Amino acid sequence: MEIEVLVVPDCPNEKVAAERLRQALDDVGLGEVGFTTRVITERAEAERSGFTGSPTILIDGRDPFAEPGRTPGLACRVYRTPEGLSGAPDIERLRQALAPDSARTHHDGL
Repeated sequence: MEIEVLVVPDCPNEKVAAERLRQALDDVGLGEVGFTTRVITERAEAERSGFTGSPTILIDGRDPFAEPGRTPGLACRVYRTPEGLSGAPDIERLRQALAPDSARTHHDGL
């Protein structure tokens, strides 16, 4: 499993996204799995990466939180959580995205 956290420079939500991702990995028994952080600085790079805002979490190259119609760009990203809007996905949705096979099938059929 390859996990990447894409951010813009000085993203205010980078730390919380990384903390929640680490917690979710530990919770689903993937504590040995690491992830990398990549800073996106150019629009062309955002388009190539499918980066629709900072932070974007890619699991095996896919964004499990992708929303249809969102265009790539260098901006902050907002996630819907049970507590309201947040700058990072909530731990439960991260757990679901990381669970075996769900990263590949989470949005199939949508």
